[in-house]
Amino acid sequence: MLCTRLTNARFLTMDPDHPVAHDLGVWRGRIVGLDEAVTSLPAREVIDLQGATVLPGFIDAHVHLAWTGFKQNTPSIAGHSRIDDVLALVEEAVTRKGSPGAWVSIAGYDQRALGRHLTAAELDRVSHGHKVFLLHESGHGCVVNSAVLDLLPADLPHENGFLAEGAMGAARALRLPHAQTELAEAIGRAARTCLAEGVTACAEAGIGGTLFGHSPVELGAYQLAQEQGLLPLRVQLMVSADRLRPAAAHPADGIPRALDLGLRTGFGDDRLSVGALKIFTDGGMMARTAALSSPYEGLDHRGELQDDPEVLADTIVDGHLAGWQLAVHAIGDRAADLALDALERAQRLRPRPAARHRIEHAGLIRPDQLARFARLGVSAVVQPNFLRSFGDDYAAIMGAHRAPWLYRGRAFLEHGITLVGSSDRPVTDGSPLRAIQFMVERASGSGQVIGPDEGITVDEALHAYTVAGAYACHWEDSLGSLTPGKLADLVVLGDDPRRAEPSRIGDIDVVATYVGGRETGASAL
Repeated sequence: MLCTRLTNARFLTMDPDHPVAHDLGVWRGRIVGLDEAVTSLPAREVIDLQGATVLPGFIDAHVHLAWTGFKQNTPSIAGHSRIDDVLALVEEAVTRKGSPGAWVSIAGYDQRALGRHLTAAELDRVSHGHKVFLLHESGHGCVVNSAVLDLLPADLPHENGFLAEGAMGAARALRLPHAQTELAEAIGRAARTCLAEGVTACAEAGIGGTLFGHSPVELGAYQLAQEQGLLPLRVQLMVSADRLRPAAAHPADGIPRALDLGLRTGFGDDRLSVGALKIFTDGGMMARTAALSSPYEGLDHRGELQDDPEVLADTIVDGHLAGWQLAVHAIGDRAADLALDALERAQRLRPRPAARHRIEHAGLIRPDQLARFARLGVSAVVQPNFLRSFGDDYAAIMGAHRAPWLYRGRAFLEHGITLVGSSDRPVTDGSPLRAIQFMVERASGSGQVIGPDEGITVDEALHAYTVAGAYACHWEDSLGSLTPGKLADLVVLGDDPRRAEPSRIGDIDVVATYVGGRETGASAL
């Protein structure tokens, strides 16, 4: 007997052997058959989906769940463009903090909306003795007041209170770690948001680290969230590379650095597991710290690398030698050069064709870099909603010559490179359907078309958020398509993305999400 039979739907399976189905059977959380193989079987529950379209649950291959959850409960200045208004909001948040000298966190900071960065002196006027920390929307910078600067080394570089990259990490480290119970609650809030948008599995892009980590024991918070029923979707955890330590391993193992006990990619189960090693090579375009091979339009700098190039390359090589899948953050083309050079050296030292190394973001990739991606078998994990939300700005700072290279689609596919969809939430909109619309149309929120030759088909965009996402996370045996034997994770939609007008794809309703054959109750309706 089936546990559940879902019927009267248009199942777009993403499986070329059985591309469309009308019935799907579930037993103990897995798909056991389609159409005639299950139609006549008895089931404990039969659910009539009333003609809805059903797809495999979307896989978001690059998210920040804890950060998302914390941001949802943090005062925000997003949407404000007048400095006086922003300072008034900061003062209001400070006033609500009763404890003298307490930390006050503010979300939504973006100097582009204000026309310039805020300064520590301006924050001092509204701080009233508190420590004020405004996190940049990109996650790659912050503005702090003098009370925070006084706690940092005097030689730490900053621009009137604005700290970027490693300097920002030093400021964040002053107040870490969060309690595991706080983290678990934040993770749960973010997970429910993901489910409401049809995401049933995701990869958390960096735990335990200086830039995006929240605690040295952060993995335990995810275990706690799972134990307390706060983790209703599947999560793979990328571990920040700054958690690696020199390892006294046997010489035959060839492991120069490792996590304690040699833990690496693959540990865990189908609900919570350890994924790639996350390595940062550069910053972000929003903060103008992504490392480019030539200067930003209108600026006299090329962004920055996170560390000495040789140190970064050695970390990539060491992670490969220790058996990790690598997720290398490289937004600018100069950072991508560094990543590709190091991955090539690593594969030469110890060939691992099945490693499935990934470059996260791949925000600006020159034409000459595409063949190297393909030759090394590196996946491109992109965030289409970056251009949907920030495309006008990104196109302007890249200039007409480079703008078509931003967050590519077609060029990756034509070179045989695995194109993987993701969001980087909470940096911008996390909706897979809105991202899929952009991948087809290549239109920013204002309607500006950016790199029209990089547009792909709806089928290819859906593939990036299902089959390719599963592949990038080593989940292809259990997720990514509605195939018998795989886990019954699926999303029920109010319309068929393949039949809808491209301009409407992002507005399609997520009616329900199922994880392991059970409806999660986190739909948007």
